[in-house]
Amino acid sequence: MSVVVWNPACRHHYGGAGHPERPQRFEAVLDALRRPDVASLVRWVEAAPAQRASLEVVHPPSYLDMLETLAARGGGALDADTFLGARSLESVLASAGVALAAVEQGLQAGSAFGITRPPGHHALAARAMGFCFLNNVVLAARHAQALGCARVLIVDWDVHHGNGTQALVERDPSIRFVSMHQYPWYPGTGAEDELGVGNVFNVPRPGGLPRAVYARDFLAGVDAALAQWHPDILLVSAGFDSLAGDPLGEFTLEPDDIVHWTEALRERMGTRPVVGVLEGGYRLDLLAAGVVAHVRALS
Repeated sequence: MSVVVWNPACRHHYGGAGHPERPQRFEAVLDALRRPDVASLVRWVEAAPAQRASLEVVHPPSYLDMLETLAARGGGALDADTFLGARSLESVLASAGVALAAVEQGLQAGSAFGITRPPGHHALAARAMGFCFLNNVVLAARHAQALGCARVLIVDWDVHHGNGTQALVERDPSIRFVSMHQYPWYPGTGAEDELGVGNVFNVPRPGGLPRAVYARDFLAGVDAALAQWHPDILLVSAGFDSLAGDPLGEFTLEPDDIVHWTEALRERMGTRPVVGVLEGGYRLDLLAAGVVAHVRALS
């Protein structure tokens, strides 16, 4: 049995006609996890929206005020890719709440997956970018630390580098960050020599390599982060745009690789919790297959 955390308000965010981060992503994930062959593996938990105090652990009040003011005006563009729609703030707060609740469920059950939409790993402390408004996985990490997990490992297999996550944790040795991503690619960060305080492990790779290379190299990055270091919880920025055929990436992975990674991460963590939060994935059938693979392996 795998705990899946969600909030129905995550469907309200709308970034405009033709935007790849569209409400149908959320519906595709729900439909896939409700299929008869998967439903028996899932225990659903509805999360409350995140409260302001939880967000201010990562994001400054002035930035949160700006999002609220923009939402009250009916929304607007924050950059070329990131548009706050009329009801988007409801989704943003719901998505952050899902990430926080997924940590709580993971601590109780050993694993959990949060359907976080919109995603979060590009969001900086005071800047939205790359479809992301709040950094869900860093909010989750700080919440885990507040609940007693002193050391947190974040791993990110989205095809795009989690620049926001790196920027928010790279000076804090209590959190380690591993990212395998297409490079050079949006957002242009994530070079191998970006090391933080020895807590950042980037695995930049070109598109089009054999899938076995990506599968191997990601776990090598995880093993480097785990050398002589024992985290209390592992958080996965689970982006499924790394699967072969996604329109926004050129990696060659298959859902079986997601199963392999998830099982390998659980094996490395032993009895310590593993919690996934959704990042990218823009071809609906691949997104659904990737999420199902991840949730099956978590269960």
